[in-house]
Amino acid sequence: MVYSMTAFARSELSTDQGNLAWELRSVNHRYLEVTLRLPEAFRELEGPLRELLRKQLARGKVECTLRFNPAEQQSSELSLNQPLLDQLIRTTEQLSARLQNAGPVNPLELLAWPGVVIGEKTDQGDLVKQARQLFDQALKELKEHRAREGAELKQLIEDRLSSISERTAVIREMMPTLLTAHRQKLIDRFNDAKLELDSTRVEQEIVLLAQKIDVAEELDRLDTHVAETRRVLDSKDAIGRRLDFLMQEFNREANTLGSKAIDTRSTQAAVDLKVFIEQMREQIQNIE
Repeated sequence: MVYSMTAFARSELSTDQGNLAWELRSVNHRYLEVTLRLPEAFRELEGPLRELLRKQLARGKVECTLRFNPAEQQSSELSLNQPLLDQLIRTTEQLSARLQNAGPVNPLELLAWPGVVIGEKTDQGDLVKQARQLFDQALKELKEHRAREGAELKQLIEDRLSSISERTAVIREMMPTLLTAHRQKLIDRFNDAKLELDSTRVEQEIVLLAQKIDVAEELDRLDTHVAETRRVLDSKDAIGRRLDFLMQEFNREANTLGSKAIDTRSTQAAVDLKVFIEQMREQIQNIE
């Protein structure tokens, strides 16, 4: 299955202790990069969630944010960790004594020190467990979103592959006609210059021209790349990097076809191929 790296999911749960809400955002990235934003009380979830994401996702920049709004009845009266506060005050006084022109200590800065302000201790084990289960739900929704967008990307790529196959077939069909037309053009040039035609010389020039504009090998490789891309699209593994490599190979053959084009029709066909390849490449940047 093809998965897009671009997706969003949100899961919310109301509990007796308050409201939990997960927001998961995923965008394209070369590797898997996870950012977790958790309230301090839920910090123990960070390790298990990172491990879970590494197992479930292969690529993408994923931002996971947990928001917790405590219920009003759960709000507790704040108190101070007096031993820690006394230690901080002593330390700041000692430091001020060693510094010249030291400013007064801001009480708000002391209150911001981790652990100074404490509240009534409550058992949040169930709440953390609920947040963990809610994350599973959000991750499932995120993967479903990635799968839906991936299916759309796959269809777009399939359409472009069909267009490429059609263009290569047209080029194959027109090559004998192009060679015949250039043979006649060469004869006309001899006639216009009022030169005596040497049939052997003309045939030699035609052979050289045929070798120069021969694109059978490039067309064969394009057909091979089309078949390989379709095979990769049906793979069960992460396919984005493999598809990106194939787009480079497509471009190489299209450039060669453009350099060997000898009239407007073959030139336009080569340009069309490059357009289709670029359209695929842009979409493949979003595939896992």
